[in-house]
Amino acid sequence: MSAVDIWPPRDKWVGVWLLVVAAFVVAMILVGGATRLTDSGLSITEWDLGKGLTPPLTDARWAEEFALYQRTMEYQTQNNGMSLAEFQHIYWWEWGHRFLGKVLGLVFALPALFFLITGRLRGRFRVTGVLFLLGATQGAIGWWMVTSGLFDRLDVSPLRLAIHLGMALIILALSLWVAIGALGSPREGSRLGAPRWAPLLLMALVFAQAMLGAFMAGADGGPAYADWPRIGGEWIPSSAFMLEPWWHNLTEDHATQHLLHRTLGYVVALIALMIAGAALVRGQGPARIAGAAVGAIALVQVGLGVLTVLAASPLSLSLMHQAGAVALWAAALVSARLAWRELCVVR
Repeated sequence: MSAVDIWPPRDKWVGVWLLVVAAFVVAMILVGGATRLTDSGLSITEWDLGKGLTPPLTDARWAEEFALYQRTMEYQTQNNGMSLAEFQHIYWWEWGHRFLGKVLGLVFALPALFFLITGRLRGRFRVTGVLFLLGATQGAIGWWMVTSGLFDRLDVSPLRLAIHLGMALIILALSLWVAIGALGSPREGSRLGAPRWAPLLLMALVFAQAMLGAFMAGADGGPAYADWPRIGGEWIPSSAFMLEPWWHNLTEDHATQHLLHRTLGYVVALIALMIAGAALVRGQGPARIAGAAVGAIALVQVGLGVLTVLAASPLSLSLMHQAGAVALWAAALVSARLAWRELCVVR
């Protein structure tokens, strides 16, 4: 099988470009997580692309931004009396998250335009367009999320936060999927060893687990139960699933959030270890390595989750736990891509 027989054709630089895009998406997820966990997300109350290109550089501009924040319920109820220096600390997180998003837009758009003009997006034009639309939609979702917490809530909506994170994971997955295809053709002798659907199932479970984690973070539920393996001294909290309608338990009830997030975490780890075991016993080549990595990352992620719970969700461990979730998502995606390598159509 030669390079010219592969469709879409291999292109190392397209692959590298999309890997860089994926790296920026990961950075966005982690900075966004820090922004949420430090209660910084509502510090900028306007959506102004031009104004947001630079941070406040004068005392007058800082005073203007602080005055806008003082109108929010978060300030009036939770942070009343906050100093300007304290405001500046949370402002930098939100500004950095938004600025990184603008940089990501350029990192995607400028090379995409070059590759389009030079004809190097053959076979990948549509998926590139989809990535562009998803990125634009993600910006709108981010502002939609922020507006949910400006005046009627102390924090942003956990549901909108989860949607924002979910879109980021989808963009990351699509970028990696196309990048792997662009970097190299399917290799003979590369075999996962597990059923081809297994990493796809794992991806679905990791995605659901990430959404449960976002619900918990959005509701400040992490520190609510700092014991393990029990939850508030109970295996199944008696206060779980008590809210009506039932879906409010997902976004508002800490006991339900801990029960579901921990339980699904065990299931995710089990599936990941099964994939890793099959890969080590029957796998070959790059797919075997990817399958084994899935199991290793899952074990580390479970350990981080337990430590985060026992330490009452400090910022450092919470961010490491979020990074572990992104790493597991990416590893499952790579395993799935290699397992389904025949999706590269031979002309």
